[in-house]
Amino acid sequence: MNIFSAIDLAKSKSLDLIQVTEKVEPPVCRIGNYGKYLYSLKKKEKKIHIKTKTELKEIRIGFNISPHDIEVKSSQAEKFLKDGNKVKVSMFLKGREKAMGELAKKKVLFFLENTDKLIPIKTERELKREPKGFTMIISRK
Repeated sequence: MNIFSAIDLAKSKSLDLIQVTEKVEPPVCRIGNYGKYLYSLKKKEKKIHIKTKTELKEIRIGFNISPHDIEVKSSQAEKFLKDGNKVKVSMFLKGREKAMGELAKKKVLFFLENTDKLIPIKTERELKREPKGFTMIISRK
C-alpha cells in the first residue's frame, strides 16, 4: 500500500501508523494506538529483563576445610550456576593463616577442580589476593 494512503487511512480511524520493522523492503507498518504499542514494548522488555537478571552468590571457604566439605560446597556452587547466577568464591584468612597463602590458594584451586568436574565453569575474575584473603568470581560456560 502507498504510504500516503496508509497515513490517510490511519487518520480517518483516528489512530497512528506504526512502523513495525524497517529491515525488510518495503517496511512493515500497522495501524494502531502508538501509546499502547510503546506500553506493550516496555512490558515485553521488562519481562525479558527479569528472566535474564543474574545475582552474585557467595561461597566462603575456611582455611581448615576438609576435602568432603569442599565437595559439599562444590555441589552448592553447581546449584547456583545451574540457576544462572555467578558465584564469588572467597577464602578469608586470619592471624597466621595469612602467612600460608600458597596452601590457601591450593585449597581454592582444589575447590575449582571439583566444581569443574560437576559443571563446566569459566572465571569472570581471576583469583585475587586481598588483605583478608582470596576471592574470585566464576560463572557457567
